[in-house]
Parts: sequence; C-alpha cells; structure tokens
Amino acid sequence: MSIHNPLSRRTFLRASGVSLALPFLDAMLPRVRGAENAPRPRRMICICTVLGLHGPLFFPSGAGRDYEASPYLELLKDHRNDYTVFSGFAHDGNEAGGHNSELSFLTAARDPQLPGFKNSISLDQFVADKIGVATRFPTLTLASVTSHAHSLSVNRSGVNLPAESKPSKVFAKLFLDGTPEEIQRETARLAEGRSVLDAVSDQAKRLGGTVSPGDREKLDEYFSSVREMEQRLQAMQTWSKMPKPKVDIPVPTDVSNAADQIRKMDVLFDLMPLALQTDSTRVITMLIGQSDEPIPIPGVSMGHHTLSHHGQEPEKIAQLRKIEEAKMKSLAGLINKLKTNQEGGDPLLANTSVLFGSNLGNASNHSTNNIPILLAGGGFKHGQHLVMAPKGKENQHVPLSNLFVSMLQRMGIETDKFGSSTGTVTGLESV
Repeated sequence: MSIHNPLSRRTFLRASGVSLALPFLDAMLPRVRGAENAPRPRRMICICTVLGLHGPLFFPSGAGRDYEASPYLELLKDHRNDYTVFSGFAHDGNEAGGHNSELSFLTAARDPQLPGFKNSISLDQFVADKIGVATRFPTLTLASVTSHAHSLSVNRSGVNLPAESKPSKVFAKLFLDGTPEEIQRETARLAEGRSVLDAVSDQAKRLGGTVSPGDREKLDEYFSSVREMEQRLQAMQTWSKMPKPKVDIPVPTDVSNAADQIRKMDVLFDLMPLALQTDSTRVITMLIGQSDEPIPIPGVSMGHHTLSHHGQEPEKIAQLRKIEEAKMKSLAGLINKLKTNQEGGDPLLANTSVLFGSNLGNASNHSTNNIPILLAGGGFKHGQHLVMAPKGKENQHVPLSNLFVSMLQRMGIETDKFGSSTGTVTGLESV
C-alpha cells in the first residue's frame, strides 16, 4: 500500500525571527489505515447562562446510564450518548455570592460578593497559558449582551477580559484580512507594546542590584511575565502578517434586538465550530447574560431576570420554561454542528469538551448550591447522570473545580489542581 508522506506537525513558519508550529491540518495525517489514531488538537468551549436553569426541569431522575431524562434533557435526546449531566456541584466559598457568583464560574475564586474581591485566573486562560501561541487567538471570549461589564475570562492578574457580542465583528476577527493600512497600523500598535515592555524591563533591571532578596524574587517573577508577554507580542506580530483562513459563508448579520438572547446564541454558536475547525483558536468562552426586557418568544411577556425570581408562581415558571427550553435547543444545535463537522474523519466533538451550565442552582433565591452542569464531547465516556454528593449526604457538594481538573487533564495539560479542587471526577472516564 502506498503511503502519502504527511506534512509534519513540526513544520515551522518563520517570520520576524519567530518560529511558529503550523496549525493542525488534515494534510498532517498519514493517508493510511489507522490515521484515525493520529493525535489531533484538543479544544474546549465553556458556556455559562447566568440566571440558572429551573432545577426540577433540568435535573434527571435516577443515576448512572439508566437515568430518566428531565424535560430539558429530552430536548437533547438525540445526543444522549454525547454528554454527561451532573448534580451536586458547587464552588466553595460562593454560598453568599448570589448573582456575583458568575464572576467565579470559571475561576472558583471565593467570596465574589465581598468589597475588594480579587479574582483568580479562569479555566480558559489557564489553558491558553499552557498552549501558548499555537493558534492566532489563544482564546475567543464571547458574550450574548453588550451591557455586561465582564466576561467569563479572567487573566492571571485577576483582570476580567472584554468579550465580543457582535457576530459580524467575531467573523471579521476570525476570517477577514485587514487592508494594508489596517495591517500596518496593527503592526505599529504591536511594536509600540513591545517598546513599552522593553522600557519597563530596562528600568526594572537597573533596580536588580539594589534590592533585597525578597524583592529580587518578585522581580524574577516580573521578568518571567515580561518574557511571556514579549513572546506573545512576537507571535501576534507574526500572525498579523499571515492571511486568515477563508470560509464559504457570508458575514453574519448582527442581532439588532438586545433582548433577543436566543437568536444571538444561535448566531455565535454557528461561528464556534468554524473557529475551531480552522484552528483559529482552541478555547472559547461564552457568557449568556440577562435581559430586563422580554425575550421575543411567543408566550413570554416579562423580563428574564424577573422570571428567574419566580417565587414558585406557576405563570412565571411557565414563561421561564419557554426561555430555558429555547436555550437547550440552541445547545442541542451547537452539539449537532460539532458532531457533523468532520476533522480527519472524526467529528469535531470528539476532541472538543463543551461545558454548559450556570453559576446559580436556584436563581429565585440566589442559591449557588447544586448548580446545573452538563459536559459534552471531549473524548469522555458519556451517556450518564453522575451524582456527586455521597449517598446519604445529598446536602453536601463536590467542588466544580474537580471537573475542571478532569477537563484540563483531557486537554493534555499535566495538573492535579485548579481552584478549590480536591481531585478529579469519579466516574468520568476517557474513551
């Protein structure tokens, strides 16, 4: 049998004195039987819907693989074997967090409701730090509303990163090359950032011989951060000179109605598989925010936030159900897209972990216990309901960070700790 000599993953593009490994391409796969076993990039999508999901309609009955699907999970019945649903997760120290607990959804930082709260690095940024400059965009940070002052993404310094909510801008960022003038301005901007780093670094070096051992240790940490940033800036300069991948779809139309969260979800979900399949990024986050105006769904007449504080009123719960069912249908659509998009003969979902859930277990009373969490794809053995709390201790919870550690390890990142984790998730196995 003849063998097509594949393009090596170790092939490098050289520009501006920087060597960058090529993104993963099907051309790198050997054209022989067994190519399906060739390693492929692992990816991650993390989605948080900040107003929770009504527990009685989300959590299933029974545990293990024979669980009885809830009304919301029935909307995912075509993908039952592609996801695991969890109960009994929470973040330690978030008990009084209320709505502010969304700040800690991907970080697990304690007490987000307190004045002077200092956040920690989020799961996606932790992954980006490990992956480095393998892709044009280390992460893609999205949100469904422009009014939200934050995203799910937090850097190592505790600074919340801005999110993009306009699909047209996301598309342009991923797939449209700038004019020569725009590229020149971007190159100049990046060069300016490098010069600022050089200047600050020079000043710090002059201090090096006059400081105490303790301060010298702090300066060493600072220099490491500067070197990392310089490497990123070099990579960004190189990527800015490379053409972006082309996709055969039109620029998406932005959703003019700010309250139309569902339509915004659908359009942004359409872009996620394209961003991953072109290896433009390997990590995506999306915050699904709240709207004080009624979401344009037949039968919904009150704002989503008002409905989330339903106080067990049947009419409010009925309207809330319509909104949350629409969200679950959007999620089903995303999973379906990731299953039907192929990469080297395998579905994109096989190497993409999709975390979907909320920071609130019961939005009506701001409870952050037993938060709804679902994990799809990523090469895990799915089709089950995992109950995290020990039998007879259903009021206890397990840190959600344990799931984060399992996801990190599946990404190929060697770590046994993240946030408040105490281990990995028992019962969640890899294929």
